[in-house]
Amino acid sequence: MNYQKYHQVDVVNGEGTRCTLFVSGCEHNCRGCYNQTTFNPNSGHPYTQQLEDQIIADLQDTRIKRRGLSLSGGDPLHPANVDTILQLVKRVKSECIGKDIWLWTGYTLGELNESQRKVVEYIDVLIDGKFEQDKKDLNLEWRGSSNQVIHRFKL
Repeated sequence: MNYQKYHQVDVVNGEGTRCTLFVSGCEHNCRGCYNQTTFNPNSGHPYTQQLEDQIIADLQDTRIKRRGLSLSGGDPLHPANVDTILQLVKRVKSECIGKDIWLWTGYTLGELNESQRKVVEYIDVLIDGKFEQDKKDLNLEWRGSSNQVIHRFKL
């Protein structure tokens, strides 16, 4: 898996102060997407064990009261990303007690395959659905178009 960028401190992508990972790879190619540079799964930087360890350490850092991890992109549930994302969310849930996980995907909940559903078992908030330019609404919280749905599983 590759990633585009990682923010150790983020207050925009989810509730509270968070760590946010933007992964590479998206097969939806939504017209008007604000993050088109993430479409190619081979773009960006290789995801490493060192980065994963940094994410865990950042989530555990008591100097900043972080609420959790946000996973965006690209698409964390892109087929090239699922195995690595599953490993990461499992580790966050076992080592970072009390931290929530938010995930944005262009797939709808009903479209997810078995591997993608395994990831969803570990997350707290899923924002699903492709960005649709004709349904764009800048007043929406956490999503770009009105067709996208916020699913809260464990909060």
